[in-house]
Amino acid sequence: MLFPLRDYRRSQSFPWVTVLIIAINVIVFLYQALVMGQNPSKVRVQIGGEVGVISHYDYFIYKYGLTPCEILSNCPLFSVTDFPVWMKLFSSMFLHGDILHIASNMWFLWIFGDNVEDAMGKVRFALFYFMAGLVAAIAQILTNTHSVSPMVGASGAIAGVLGAYLLLYPFARVLTILFLFVIVQLIEMPAMIVLGFWFLLQVISSLLGGGAIQGGGIAYMAHIGGFITGLLFVRFFAKRPSPPSPV
Repeated sequence: MLFPLRDYRRSQSFPWVTVLIIAINVIVFLYQALVMGQNPSKVRVQIGGEVGVISHYDYFIYKYGLTPCEILSNCPLFSVTDFPVWMKLFSSMFLHGDILHIASNMWFLWIFGDNVEDAMGKVRFALFYFMAGLVAAIAQILTNTHSVSPMVGASGAIAGVLGAYLLLYPFARVLTILFLFVIVQLIEMPAMIVLGFWFLLQVISSLLGGGAIQGGGIAYMAHIGGFITGLLFVRFFAKRPSPPSPV
């Protein structure tokens, strides 16, 4: 198992977009956990012809999280939800299941996002990020058409950033924790090894688990879809280097 700690490629400008995305994710998670999670009252909902009650926290996740069956039917799972179904393709990118989920996602974005933002520019990077997240969500939906489990998290969009980084800086050195059974070691590896291993792990996990989300599981197909999007579209978003000035 590999876990990146940092890369050694310094960004040329402050990564405002990357920092803003991280900040929004953290603020939403704090609201989700501290406000909605601590509300003891229940929300009355109607699912089909049946009426029931759920916690405010669960309602928040279902209201803004992405549920495949809702998107394909263009009909919210809970009849009392007034949030447009199509908007969940984007709102779900700012929700996370728990502290480990958001911490790992934001860590990967912090390490690799600044350099990709450098290569694309701030506006292009923002557009690229949301495009990768959108394609990642669609990939998960198409492989789990009947799922009623909400999909949340920025990992699909971040996977796109990882794919872009792999092509932009394949030989960038990445300080990585290597977990080998009981042995833990710090080692520098090229980005192509670290990110290539990460992608291979997603593919294997998807094949073993069928790509489905079950009870808080991982949306591996979203990761795969986002990563491939990054590989395919980075060339259209990265700025071309300026020609050298004549001497």
